[in-house]
Amino acid sequence: MGQGLWRVARNQQLQQEYGEHWDAGPGLDGDPQDLGMEMGANPGQAPPFPVVGDLPPHPHPRRHPQHCQGADIYQLLRARRGKEQQGFIDLEMLPPELSITILSYLNATDLCLASCVWQDLGHDEYLWQGLCKSTWGHCSIYNRRLPYGFSYRRLYMMLDEGSLTFNANHQEGISYFMSKGILVDHPKELAKFIFCTRTLNWKMLRVYLDERRDVLDELVTLHNFSNQFLPNALRDFFRHIHAPEERGEYLETLITKFSHRFCACNPVLVRDVGLSPDAVYVLCYSLILLSIDLTSPHVKNKMSKREFIRNTRHAAQNISEDFVGHLYDNIYLIGHVAA
Repeated sequence: MGQGLWRVARNQQLQQEYGEHWDAGPGLDGDPQDLGMEMGANPGQAPPFPVVGDLPPHPHPRRHPQHCQGADIYQLLRARRGKEQQGFIDLEMLPPELSITILSYLNATDLCLASCVWQDLGHDEYLWQGLCKSTWGHCSIYNRRLPYGFSYRRLYMMLDEGSLTFNANHQEGISYFMSKGILVDHPKELAKFIFCTRTLNWKMLRVYLDERRDVLDELVTLHNFSNQFLPNALRDFFRHIHAPEERGEYLETLITKFSHRFCACNPVLVRDVGLSPDAVYVLCYSLILLSIDLTSPHVKNKMSKREFIRNTRHAAQNISEDFVGHLYDNIYLIGHVAA
């Protein structure tokens, strides 16, 4: 019963999709044996579909979908195979926005292969400009007067090559960008490039920022923590500047810079709640330790909300109990701040 209903629904779908190909073809008006031979049946055997004599007469030579019988499925399958043989959809026939969205999921290699198929679209400079700026949001070369014959397609290849080089060796990667004129050796320009790029390996990026503290300072100032809850702002901060795996001087530097930036972005919260850079520094460490305690499977006895409030207020006495309680609820519901 279920298979019969499925066949009926499938036949109706094919009829609606290929109704325009509903002319009577070979095997319907011809010899029943021809139908059997076309469908792969052996001579002398019955055809896989009913023959013309088994079908009710119809006054019109053209059949419509609502009058379809079992034998018409063969015509639908032939029409479907004919459409499939036409190949892929030509992106030039689609709206430019849809074509760009489709190609944005391809990497450099696939785009080169795609350009061999869609010649005009593959050489469209507006397409490659959009791909460059959507992947690498800021480059020094964007703000320059571009020379005659400049190609965004060639720039995309250089940006992709530079990113791969950076992920293998951060010093060689930055040197590559500068040698090609893509970046200027200025802390603010380098910070903007890192902030707007998602293709750089976070481990190499952490080593590079540890070596270039001037770039780290500029990168911190690019964050805007206005009207953000403290744990959410800390997550956003560690999403761009990954925290080290172990406690040390670099982690202390990151938390110190974050504390000053958070207070600078929230002067009203500093005034009403009584926050200060030192208090935010203590709260950040408390949030990190609480995150480890609540999310680690190795910790059997989880810290309770009352214990967290007591320990935190002991270190930061000017912070209200309600505010610290909301901090605990955020970590308990959302998760780690530096995951």
